[in-house]
Amino acid sequence: MATIENTQEHIPVSWSVYKKIAFRITFIFFILVSIPLSTGWYKNLASIDWTRPHYRDIYDIARYGTNVPSLFGSSGRQAGSEDGEATAAKAPKKRSDSKLAEKRAATVKGQEDPQAAELAQLSRKRTWYGDYASWGNALVLAVIGGLIWTLLDRKRASYNVLYYWLTVIVRFRAAIGIIGFGFTKLFPTQMPFPSLGLLNTDFGDFTSQKIYWLSVGIVPWYQVFGGVVELLAGALLFFKKTATFGAILLIGALGDITFVNYAYDGGVHVYAFYFVLLGSFVIAADVPRLYNLLILERYTVPHFYYPDYSKPAYKYIRFGLKALVILIFFGVLTYTEVINFKYDPYKQPATAGLKTLRGNYNVTEFKINGQEIPYSPLDSVRWKEATFEKWTTLTFRVNKPVVVDPSNGGGSPMRDIQRTFEIAGTAGGQRAFHYYADTVERVLYLQDKNAVAARSKDPGNLDGSKSVVNDKKNDKWITDAAWKNIGDENKFIHPAAWSTRRDREFAKPERSINRAKMILKYSTTDGSRVILTGLNENKDSIYVVLDKRNRKYVLPESTLSAGKY
Repeated sequence: MATIENTQEHIPVSWSVYKKIAFRITFIFFILVSIPLSTGWYKNLASIDWTRPHYRDIYDIARYGTNVPSLFGSSGRQAGSEDGEATAAKAPKKRSDSKLAEKRAATVKGQEDPQAAELAQLSRKRTWYGDYASWGNALVLAVIGGLIWTLLDRKRASYNVLYYWLTVIVRFRAAIGIIGFGFTKLFPTQMPFPSLGLLNTDFGDFTSQKIYWLSVGIVPWYQVFGGVVELLAGALLFFKKTATFGAILLIGALGDITFVNYAYDGGVHVYAFYFVLLGSFVIAADVPRLYNLLILERYTVPHFYYPDYSKPAYKYIRFGLKALVILIFFGVLTYTEVINFKYDPYKQPATAGLKTLRGNYNVTEFKINGQEIPYSPLDSVRWKEATFEKWTTLTFRVNKPVVVDPSNGGGSPMRDIQRTFEIAGTAGGQRAFHYYADTVERVLYLQDKNAVAARSKDPGNLDGSKSVVNDKKNDKWITDAAWKNIGDENKFIHPAAWSTRRDREFAKPERSINRAKMILKYSTTDGSRVILTGLNENKDSIYVVLDKRNRKYVLPESTLSAGKY
């Protein structure tokens, strides 16, 4: 492509030796951290059904981190993203060897287990070296490559052309990444409004990370404002003339997120700081000019290098590519995020719970194997209080320690049982069970949502490597007749939210990780009193009488809540 240089007398024709060496290293480094190096990214891109997209299809295009091959150690939690793939630092007390966990977590019988992979990620000891090792790997490769490049290309006077195109790559990488961030805040699903079970939990029973996420979740319009800032930064980065303003917004917004994650052990500090790094590169050339203009108050004229787009072919290709990117990330992603917010919020179950049962309950009567257990704050068996959420979750508290899920309940699960924000980061004996409801026989089939607790029963299986692929034919704790009454979970949500990605996920056999299970018959007339009878997780018969409690909260109900229940 032919090129021209605007006001050529102000653009260096020849660079110094040190500047050229520094640029060669910088060029390789930012290419390594800006271009997706994982084969999974390209497989996801190739597998997208653009006629029935899911928001996660588009979001996964934007959310990759630094995947430079490890030279000296683990890349820490860089691969995660702000919506929760990278998570809290503290792993469960019982843990398997982290290297063994990493090897096992990827696949079992060729099937990926995102929760096992996340747990393996959590099992690593948090260190600065571990967190930023991927960046170090990229820098080492860049230095080696830059020195080799210097030996092979000593005569070139400058790299104005390559610098321009490197800036374009970094700008667009930062733009699509921050837009992916922004939409999960603009339509507030990243930090959901607290469920009833969370509102009933004592403040001291939350992890520091959970406290921060809930602090933002209770003010959804503030979360929306954060989304507007991030989307504006992304939009400005798409255009050369406004890129400096976009980079300033990017550094400010993601710098704040970086500090917050260090303060509250949020776990996405590396990925957030990654965008600060990208924004800093974009604005680097403007810093001397801004200093000259704003601090020294001198007359300043910016001078930039531009390619020559006078030929129609170049002009149309440039316009077409930019229009395609904007269409995908401001058109398709907007549509899929709206659908996700309305019908299938990714951090909370999408299936509506039984309307008659919804609400808070006092546990009036509790029997185990026919023996009544009277209320006592010290009893470790009797339920303290119970809540049926507006979705398919039953929560209750017991007076004994539970294994805490240290994640923030993120990821991209399609199944409701794997959406764990309502239990993640929560102690105090809080239990959460997902249920399938057979409304014909009036039976609830419940499973513990805390996968970390299930795996902790086997210290050698924290990564889920011993779990087996499960299917309805072999798993008879729910009979075929009951499944017929329950229906197809994939179709429980609004048809507008059906997608090929969801179909593929539900077509796979569900994985079994030895979750605690209960089968309880329910009886009620109007929901004011509910009687549960059946078998608990220890195969003991239980009889529970629940009386509805109209609990008043100081916090008003949100006017901007995700999901349709």
